[in-house]
Amino acid sequence: MSLINEFRETKERIKELENRLANLSQDGKLKKELEFEEKLRALMAEYNKSLRDITVIIDPQSARDSGSTKVTRTRSPRKTKRYNNPHNGEVIETKGGNHKTLKEWKAKWGGDTVESWVTLLD
Repeated sequence: MSLINEFRETKERIKELENRLANLSQDGKLKKELEFEEKLRALMAEYNKSLRDITVIIDPQSARDSGSTKVTRTRSPRKTKRYNNPHNGEVIETKGGNHKTLKEWKAKWGGDTVESWVTLLD
């Protein structure tokens, strides 16, 4: 898009937004909401209360639910795998694939072959 087209489009959008703003400012519902917000903030300031305090007063259950912000794991823990090497009888138990001996086995016999030796423990 050329710069002049972008300019014209932006100018048109500004006009649309100004019309929308004018319509909203004439809306009685908006005026009531703004008045309510203003009075509520004044009342909160008078009693030195925050929005969180008001929420606890009005809905204690939601405050308890949101107050306990425990970090939970999003995935389940890895399962322990047991690799039994049929060539030398050596056994490895690991939860990940970053095991030195396991990497050596995969380099020597191939990943698919080594994965065929696995048994899940958990």
